[in-house]
Amino acid sequence: MSTMPTFAAASKALAQSGRRFYDRGWVLGTSGNFSAVITRDPLRLAITASGAWKGDLTAAEILELDADGNAAPAGAPRPSAEARLHLEIVRVRDAGAVLHTHSMWSTLLSDRHAAAGGLAIEGYEMLKGLEGVATHEHREWIPILENDQDMVRLAGRVRDTLDRHPGCHALLLRRHGLYTWGETLSQAMRHVEIVEFLLEASGRIES
Repeated sequence: MSTMPTFAAASKALAQSGRRFYDRGWVLGTSGNFSAVITRDPLRLAITASGAWKGDLTAAEILELDADGNAAPAGAPRPSAEARLHLEIVRVRDAGAVLHTHSMWSTLLSDRHAAAGGLAIEGYEMLKGLEGVATHEHREWIPILENDQDMVRLAGRVRDTLDRHPGCHALLLRRHGLYTWGETLSQAMRHVEIVEFLLEASGRIES
C-alpha cells in the first residue's frame, strides 16, 4: 500500500480532480463526489462537501470524514449524502480513493442494462488501463445496482455486490452514475478515464 496523503494534499488533489472531470462533462452541476483515505487507523477520509459545484471546486470544499460518516470537526460542512458508499468501498476493496461521476453514458447505460444486472465490456485495448489487466481479451463486468435514497441499505447492497464480483473495477447505480476506485487517487482517476471511455464506446456502438 502506498503512502497516504495529508488532508491538505488530498484536498488539493480532489479539488483538481473535480475541476478536471467537470471539464470533461462527467460531473455537471453539483453531481459527483470524491474521496481519498488520509489515515487507516483510525479510518479517515478527505471527501467533497455536499452540494459543491465541481466546475470551481476548491480545497476549502473538502472535509474530513470519520469511520462512522461524521464530518470532523463538529460544525464542518455536511459531507456528501453518499459518504457511506465511499466508506463501504474503501473497506471492502482496501481502496485509497473512491471517485463517483455522473456522465451521460454511465447514466444511459446503467438504465439500458439494468435488467441484466450489469454490463460486460471486452475486446478493447483500453481495458489494459485497468489495474491488473494485461490483455484486450479481458472481459470486464460492471455490476448495476438500483439507486436508493436509503444510504444504509444501499451501502449494504454495494458491499454484497463487491463481495460477489471481486474482480470488478467499477459499479453503476441505475440512472445515476459510476463509482470506481484505486489504491491511490491517481489510480482511481485513471480508472475513471478508462471506464468512461469504455462506456462511451459501448454506448455509441449500441446506438
